[in-house]
Amino acid sequence: MAERKDIEFTADGGVTLRGWLYLPDGPGPHPAITMAHGYAGIKEHGLEPFARAFTEAGFVVLLHDHRTFGASDGTPRQDVDPWQQIADWRRAISYLESRPEVDAARIGLWGTSYSGGHAIVLGATDRRLRAVVSQVPTISGFDQGQRRVSPDAVTGQEDSFTEDERARFRGEAPHTVAIVSSDPTVAASYRTQEAIGFYLQPTPDGTWKNEVTVRSTRAARMYEPGTWITRVSPTPLLMVVALADRVTVTDLALAAYERALEPKRLHLISGGHFDPYVAQFDQASAAAVTWFREHLG
Repeated sequence: MAERKDIEFTADGGVTLRGWLYLPDGPGPHPAITMAHGYAGIKEHGLEPFARAFTEAGFVVLLHDHRTFGASDGTPRQDVDPWQQIADWRRAISYLESRPEVDAARIGLWGTSYSGGHAIVLGATDRRLRAVVSQVPTISGFDQGQRRVSPDAVTGQEDSFTEDERARFRGEAPHTVAIVSSDPTVAASYRTQEAIGFYLQPTPDGTWKNEVTVRSTRAARMYEPGTWITRVSPTPLLMVVALADRVTVTDLALAAYERALEPKRLHLISGGHFDPYVAQFDQASAAAVTWFREHLG
């Protein structure tokens, strides 16, 4: 079985990011893949099977927690800043380059959901990457919000943004909401049963909390990674899209793929947003392995 090591590295502001480094059998240096989770997720949320599949295919894999989540440091906790996560991810690429087990000329990136959007931005702006996989990606935070937030809830959401801004001006801690809840009286980012089941899957005690800062929602509404998709080329881009995705929304992803330039590939899977992690894992992981083998050697 592939070896898994606990690792850490320093990001902007002296913040320590932590994760797992997977090393394949055999002498190196090996091609490598850097991975991270989507919105408010941690590495224990269904990502290790992907990491092990990639390692069994001969790749060194770095899977890190975003700052303020899981094992990584950073405050305020449970805060999602997409551009800070992207800056931190560049540091993760540099960390991989520094490892003697890694061929620094053959590094790829895999992102899913919110970090699938990050994969598009990083593919467009960091030419150290030789291949990118963007799974069920965020394309437009605004358009997704238009689909997922009912019109009668928009005013309340905007009020919550304003209240949080004023509270932080007074020196208070950022306000938070639940990430998932089936209770309509509880403010939450997701309410579907598939989202609840995914986020509430067992994780080590103390590594994840069912809350996220309110300002994370505002940042998500402002995040438009799809605008970068025409700039990923000439880095090869694979998009894995679920045909019944109601979270990052199938048609937004398909339209973005059409705008992308070659080299590119589209892999469609059945099911919804969370199916690549479980029901369609074999298809999603095999498509990524094939893409990385083709472009990282």
